Amino acid sequence: MNTEELKQTADALMAGDKGLLAMDESLPTCNKRFKAAGIPQTEEYRRKYRQLIVTTPGLAESISGAILFDETIYQSTDDGVLFVDIMQKAGIIPGIKVDEGTEAMPGSPNEKITKGLEGLDVRLNNYYGLGARFAKWRAVITIGKDLPTEANLEANAEALAIYAKLCQEDDMVPIVEPEVLMDGDHSIERCREVTEHTIKTLFKHLAKQGVYLPGLILKPNMVTAGKENHIKSKPDEVAKETIECLLAAVPHEVAGVAFLSGGQSPQDATRNLYEMHVKYEAKLPWPLTFSFARAIQQPALDIWKGKDKNEKAAQDMLRYRASMDSAARAGHYNADADRYPVL
Repeated sequence: MNTEELKQTADALMAGDKGLLAMDESLPTCNKRFKAAGIPQTEEYRRKYRQLIVTTPGLAESISGAILFDETIYQSTDDGVLFVDIMQKAGIIPGIKVDEGTEAMPGSPNEKITKGLEGLDVRLNNYYGLGARFAKWRAVITIGKDLPTEANLEANAEALAIYAKLCQEDDMVPIVEPEVLMDGDHSIERCREVTEHTIKTLFKHLAKQGVYLPGLILKPNMVTAGKENHIKSKPDEVAKETIECLLAAVPHEVAGVAFLSGGQSPQDATRNLYEMHVKYEAKLPWPLTFSFARAIQQPALDIWKGKDKNEKAAQDMLRYRASMDSAARAGHYNADADRYPVL
């Protein structure tokens, strides 16, 4: 484990007012979004779409690193240039999703555990050779009647911690993503309670595995009421509950926190991040940024629709959404001037 390299990579990912772009959708998820947009669900169209993303001019002004999927890390542009090489030349650090999705938890079928530890050390070594310098593993936590169970929290936290340790042994920065899902009608207070307990359980297992915290990034959900709750959480409420939760659960040594958008609209995710920085930045012991997927990509995908003639407009939107998130981190975002959607 090269702790100096790990810290250097983690610090570079969290530097300035930049954030991370998650473009690591699994094949079923990517195909589902393509189908909704009327785009053929083929490997070639997935390649064309990811080419659109990595060749977007100026994207590196807002994005420090991008999380790829296994299929994507091997792909090239029409001219035969590897996506990884384009990213590195632009100053965007390549990362890779390494979990293999979720399955029902034995004994608790309404909860999920994440697969992918078997053979992970070999895959990490391969990805490092391909240019990836960080990785991501996602666990999903469900709020419901008598859920989550302690067994589910412990199992997912243990897997995240083992993954993180294996990453660091291969000199790759682990992004640990314990996502408390927005699904349900729970209150913001219940989300805060579950999120705090989830993160504390995770760091207990990270300590047990001896994970080097200055070379680790946490990717949590924002604390908000469930999607089915008729009371929508306001940005100031989300900011307060989220920051208080993180301050109570996240050690100061962690390299940074990069939020997932978790089903929020692009504007909601951006506005909530902005509110956290404007109100609480002076209290934060670690950098706080974004690691959004749909909240950055979806508007661009809606414009592209698989058509070459729409490529520039889609890239303009992608760069614009990333710049809005960067502005939110800098405390300069103006929600009233945010022009999304542009169709």
